[in-house]
Amino acid sequence: MSKDTIATHAAFIWSIAELLRGDFKQSEYGRMVLPFTILRRLDCLLEPTKAEVLSVAESLPDDIDEQSRIMILGDAAQAGGQVFNAGPFTFETLRNQDAGQLRANLVSYIAGFNPEVRDIFLEKFEMTDVLKRLDAADTLWSVFERFAAIDLHPDRVSNLEMGYLFEELIRRFSEISNETAGEHFTPREVVRLLVDLLLAPDEEALQGRGIIRRVYDPACGTGGMLSIAEEAMRTLNPDLNVDLFGQELNGESFAICKSDMLVKGQDASRIAFGNTLTQDQHEAETFHYMLSNPPYGVDWKKYAAEIKAERDEFGDEGRFAAGLPRVSDGQFLFLQHMLSKMRHDEKGSRIGIVMNGSPLFTGGAGSGESEIRRWLMEDDLVEAIIALPTDLFYNTGIQTYVWILTNRKATERHGKVQLIDASGERFWKGMRKSLGSKRREIGDEARAEIVRIYHDVLNGEAGYGDVSKVFRTTEFGYREVRVERPLRLRFEVTKAKADAFFEDDKVQAKVLKSLKAGQPRDCVDQALSRMTGQTWTSRDAFVSDLVAEMRTILGGTPSALVVKAVVESIGERDEEAEVCRGKDGDPEPDTGLRDHELVPLDQDWKDYVAREVMPFVPDAWVDESHRDAADGEVGRVGYEINFNRYFYRYVPPRPLNEIDTELKTLESEIAGLLKEVVA
Repeated sequence: MSKDTIATHAAFIWSIAELLRGDFKQSEYGRMVLPFTILRRLDCLLEPTKAEVLSVAESLPDDIDEQSRIMILGDAAQAGGQVFNAGPFTFETLRNQDAGQLRANLVSYIAGFNPEVRDIFLEKFEMTDVLKRLDAADTLWSVFERFAAIDLHPDRVSNLEMGYLFEELIRRFSEISNETAGEHFTPREVVRLLVDLLLAPDEEALQGRGIIRRVYDPACGTGGMLSIAEEAMRTLNPDLNVDLFGQELNGESFAICKSDMLVKGQDASRIAFGNTLTQDQHEAETFHYMLSNPPYGVDWKKYAAEIKAERDEFGDEGRFAAGLPRVSDGQFLFLQHMLSKMRHDEKGSRIGIVMNGSPLFTGGAGSGESEIRRWLMEDDLVEAIIALPTDLFYNTGIQTYVWILTNRKATERHGKVQLIDASGERFWKGMRKSLGSKRREIGDEARAEIVRIYHDVLNGEAGYGDVSKVFRTTEFGYREVRVERPLRLRFEVTKAKADAFFEDDKVQAKVLKSLKAGQPRDCVDQALSRMTGQTWTSRDAFVSDLVAEMRTILGGTPSALVVKAVVESIGERDEEAEVCRGKDGDPEPDTGLRDHELVPLDQDWKDYVAREVMPFVPDAWVDESHRDAADGEVGRVGYEINFNRYFYRYVPPRPLNEIDTELKTLESEIAGLLKEVVA
């Protein structure tokens, strides 16, 4: 089936939604039409063997157990052994029944499916309610009859093409209901690129007979990634056994994916329903290949208690071994989940995941994100990261990145990460018609070039220096060294400062609390009044004079609390003042001047500070108590991957004469327009 034919089928099914106008909200169209699309697909698939299934069903003994019945009828249906319908109806026979009985007959028809398929329609699609509402609106017969007219038999519409058809319908329904189409599926060319990158090093290893490969998507949506991965692997080796696994939270997407697996002969029980982050339905499984496009920037606040509890219980041995990212973005949770399912045999595992820019650089040293990046780099799991063009996705135009990870790196990649900047014009082409936010696509030639750059591990070779570079994993790391500068305070007592001190009710409360019986309540007022107009550049000198004045007024030494309050209120930072020192004689740090230097991991922090800091601020020093929690060394370790730093392209400013000419032209145009208005 060509793209035009897919579009024709999609347009025909889309037109059925027009029958719902006026009786249903646009946001409900998909809920009505999508389950009918799947129902018709299954009807076309099962119709050739319907008579045989009914005959076998009648011949079965009454006392046969349910599991045996399902297996026998599944074999009779010749649809992969997982789907059959033992009820009396087909779409064709339903058309010949009384229109007034259609709703009841369709319920009976759905009840005739094997339990797994029946549950998809009744529980996930809530088909009973859909039929009831369509019947009440007097549109059920019209909708059914239109679907009965379309031929969706696998001989006419292949499994892969059916996947395209589903996803095109989902995109359209999502757009009219203002939902996020990108949460349901990923553009085909992005999936193909992801699959090609995953399989590129393994083409030889996938050859031969009797080879089994397990593929997993923890946010599988309608199953597009799994379908394309299977298609690509079978293209490399038709004899390959590919087992597909997935989990999906959205009920309709799950139902579509599971239905797709059923009609393709895959074990549909491997497609699980639920929240992957809190309800891992494939807990004990490991996989050869994993790929996913998890939701970007979606918070996990409502699941935080469960996820944190799991992390606390299992620690380094659990799914979230590297720690937890901030609650506003769960992408790194999905990645860690996938890493926990790697195989640790000689074949290992390969992972491809699409994420936005946040996991590359969000969070400083010691943060959850940085610690996760540190774990990935120190365990040498990241093989390559590819920056994709903007405007590729249906629901967002932001920059996205493909991460390729593995626990079985080739020798030449050990301790290294390849960065590929495929965001430039050479790697995309504009679309004739935008689809939501999607205005660009990656063509076949560009995709092949990206895969070749990756496969050949190009590292700045001629013609590719601006798009592909290989770095040591340690080059993304740094030590955040805390640099302190001394506190220098100047004290000038003025009436305005004294008034400000007296107006602070909390400070006055502390002063009064510190006074002994009989001591004047305005002791500080008196002391500051006597000191008004004087200036000190030494804190010790100011404190000495303040204490002397107050001792005279109080008849005793003032409390340290009161002295501290006055110092904090009157003192001002002044670079010309003397350094404030603690009781041990060491300079006190000025927290307002505190800074952090990011020292590359391959450099000694002492040499770096001596070279980059001391020549400019000679009174600075490093706080050696600021240490990394993991290695105990000075400075906290952090990791970040900044594509702009590595692939910066200088764009020279426009010549001044060119800008001047343009301004004069605009001035002339504005003057002309003003004349027309006046006239």
